Amino acid sequence: MTELPADGRELRRVRRRGPWPRELLYRPTVTDSAAVRLATFNVLHGRPLLDDGRPVPGSDPVGVRPLVDAVAALDADVVALQELDRFQERSGRADQARAAAEATGAADWRYASAFHARSRPGRSWVRDRSEPGLRVYGPAGTGHDGEVPSHGIALLSRLPVLEWRARRFGAPPLAVPLPVSGRSGLTVIRDHPRVALAAVLRGRRGPFTAVALHLSFVPGWNVRQLLAVPGWIADLPRPHVLLGDFNLMGAIPTATLRAAGLLARSSAPGPTWRRSARVRTFPSHRPLAQLDHVLTAGLGPQPPTAVRAPRMPVSDHRPVLVELAL
Repeated sequence: MTELPADGRELRRVRRRGPWPRELLYRPTVTDSAAVRLATFNVLHGRPLLDDGRPVPGSDPVGVRPLVDAVAALDADVVALQELDRFQERSGRADQARAAAEATGAADWRYASAFHARSRPGRSWVRDRSEPGLRVYGPAGTGHDGEVPSHGIALLSRLPVLEWRARRFGAPPLAVPLPVSGRSGLTVIRDHPRVALAAVLRGRRGPFTAVALHLSFVPGWNVRQLLAVPGWIADLPRPHVLLGDFNLMGAIPTATLRAAGLLARSSAPGPTWRRSARVRTFPSHRPLAQLDHVLTAGLGPQPPTAVRAPRMPVSDHRPVLVELAL
């Protein structure tokens, strides 16, 4: 269904199932625009939550449909997803990245495993020593095709992908107390390895690089991981766009990258990192802080044309959506 309002914009109706926010039901599109819609979403392996932020009661595995519908409702050209399961019992043994890619029409996608292990209710992960930590999976005929259960991140794209790249960050040596959905007080948790997944995309204005990230929740360790990213993608085309759950609040990520750039800069000025979204994302039922970010370098000071962080029926995070001229 297409409607033409008085200002000449085309409104494309997006038909989705579920209690989606009203702003996701219609997507504004400007004719001949170079705007690319990008999203990042920590999906908590598709786990539904109640209105007060507690997990939905029950021990049965969560099917893939709530996750798929939530990601498809974002209607983004490029989507970074964190906390995805692959072949886990708790999520119905689904390949969540593949299911989300098929539902969103992403012709190219990759899933990178942070670690291979089985999730056990009420217990820590049970590691599988038969697989290395980092494997990259994708459409048929690309990447690895093993079936060992794992947990990781994904990057989905409707735009043509020219190159893929992945790297792994080791686990920090410290455990820290954190709030956990469904538990009172703080729980001492030891973090796991993390991964970054980069793609060179053919944008509407030329090639650019998008990076999906999920950084450690251990203070200082997440800063160290973030600082490693610009050098890792320095040889890839700009603009650079970082998308993900950084576990760093507000302006801390941009301030960190800018400070590092000033210290490392000699005579030639480098690109300035900019924060493209200023929205609270966590916890989803009552957001108090922004942990999920979209950062750009080499794009210039132009503001995004749209920024949203709607609440979804799954996850303790809200997604971040922006439209950028790329």
